Amino acid sequence: MDQLPQRSLDLQGIHILVVDDDFDTRDFLEFFLQASGAVVTTVASAEEALTVLSQVQPDVLLSDIGLPGMDGYTLMRRVRGLPPEQGGKIPAIAFTAWTREADQLKALEAGFQMHISKPVNLEKLSEAIASFVKLR
Repeated sequence: MDQLPQRSLDLQGIHILVVDDDFDTRDFLEFFLQASGAVVTTVASAEEALTVLSQVQPDVLLSDIGLPGMDGYTLMRRVRGLPPEQGGKIPAIAFTAWTREADQLKALEAGFQMHISKPVNLEKLSEAIASFVKLR
């Protein structure tokens, strides 16, 4: 992860679902996003993410691609198959160490709106989240 940005955007009240199997990444993103005012739910698998989406409606989905069991691409295709009221149109950002152009295209084709490389640039991530929520 990058260092904390010099100025963090106000993400007050934005509910973000973070999906990553790495505890340290989940913990760090939760800390950073909560410090920016967001409400954060973290899960370690795609299956858990689908369960959360069936219960609540986060404003943004952040997901790693390399997940155990169901990968982030499959998760996103499943999410896009959901009705809008169950999260089918949720703005989604892939964040991954898989940085080849083919990986970025695959993420977009799966239904993510953005692909951010690890280590995550926190300022870029904050700006992306804020812009997605403004468009809703």
